[in-house]
Amino acid sequence: MGTTQLDTVPEPKYWHLKTVLAEALDSEFAVGEILPNERELAARFGVARATLRQALEQLELEGRLQRRRGVGTTVAPPRVGVSVGSVQQGRPGATDGDWEVADSAPAVPPAAVARLLGTEAGEPVHIVRRSRVTGGQPVAAELLYVPPASVPALPAADAPAGPPGARAVLAELGNLGLDGEDQAVELGSARADEAKQLDRLPGAPVLVVTTRYFTRGRTAAVAVATYRADTCRLTFGDSGTVELAHETRDAGASRV
Repeated sequence: MGTTQLDTVPEPKYWHLKTVLAEALDSEFAVGEILPNERELAARFGVARATLRQALEQLELEGRLQRRRGVGTTVAPPRVGVSVGSVQQGRPGATDGDWEVADSAPAVPPAAVARLLGTEAGEPVHIVRRSRVTGGQPVAAELLYVPPASVPALPAADAPAGPPGARAVLAELGNLGLDGEDQAVELGSARADEAKQLDRLPGAPVLVVTTRYFTRGRTAAVAVATYRADTCRLTFGDSGTVELAHETRDAGASRV
């Protein structure tokens, strides 16, 4: 193959600076330590302040730095270790202290989810909203889509709303024998409602984990969990399940 135009483009100066700064964070600064001001950093590394800001913004996006009003820019703690494997996350309806039930209401799912569920276009399903908190920090927001066929004792039109309705749907789903599941992971951007739950700005990068649960040859439910990309890191365990594990600074990351 010939040389493409992108092959001739040099690495942006801010990107190289980001790498240098990341090495300095590992070797010279402790978690929570306040970085010198922009003028001092720009002078130290011999770059324009605009270039420095780009590098700092990228490190903040990657979860290495935190900018706090009235405090300054500090070194962020390692990413939170939470797992999305079957045992740790729990099947639908399982009790998990990390997950907090918000509410439930019947609604028509997005077309992509309806295809996974095998429901008719325009058919309402139970939608349970949950959030996941680890160490006092919100790390995930989940929408669990449950077709009426999976919880026949709770017709969508008659199911209670709010947290009681959510718990009722989860309890019924927990009684359903499941045959297995599959998962898919992709990078996405936080919608306004997700951003509010995750304490992020709309459009912030997120990791979207879609889990499809099976019973008797059909899809019993679909869970779409949105994780903060700045505080969670994907690794792959020996069992083949996808996990969000504690970050080590000298370890290479694997990403779907």
